[in-house]
Amino acid sequence: MTLTQRVDVPRLAAAIAICQAAGAIGGLATASSVRTWYPSQRKAALNPPPWIFAPVWTVLYLVMGISLYRAWIQARRAGRDEVRASFAPFWMQLALNASWSFVFFGLRRPFEALITLGAMLLGILATMRSFGRVDRTAAWLLLPYALWVTFAGYLNASVWWLNRD
Repeated sequence: MTLTQRVDVPRLAAAIAICQAAGAIGGLATASSVRTWYPSQRKAALNPPPWIFAPVWTVLYLVMGISLYRAWIQARRAGRDEVRASFAPFWMQLALNASWSFVFFGLRRPFEALITLGAMLLGILATMRSFGRVDRTAAWLLLPYALWVTFAGYLNASVWWLNRD
């Protein structure tokens, strides 16, 4: 994909909306616990202020959508089944992304959420690899997401470890 190619605005909007929807679904589980249960938990020394999470995740979902769009456009052009199969890890990690909030905030199960987060990170790395076969930029766009999820793993593990009693 080059800069001179025309942007398919409806597909780009759909890809971004799909990713933002995953965030909104996770937000349903987060809303009540983030005001009640989560503030009472002991947290890591590097835990950022609560207000930072919504803007960071909003930007990450936007960039994930752009990555999805780029891979989608290239897969459409290629028209091969094996290229379309490269989307399986993306859908897996996106489902794990939405489910993490339900496990961590909804069920208040930090250990199980940490396992979910580990699987999500593996899914992100698999997505980067598969998208890289289609569009290298699409793969690299997911790097900030992978790094943030790694940091989220540290935060999640800290909540589990510091509150295990």
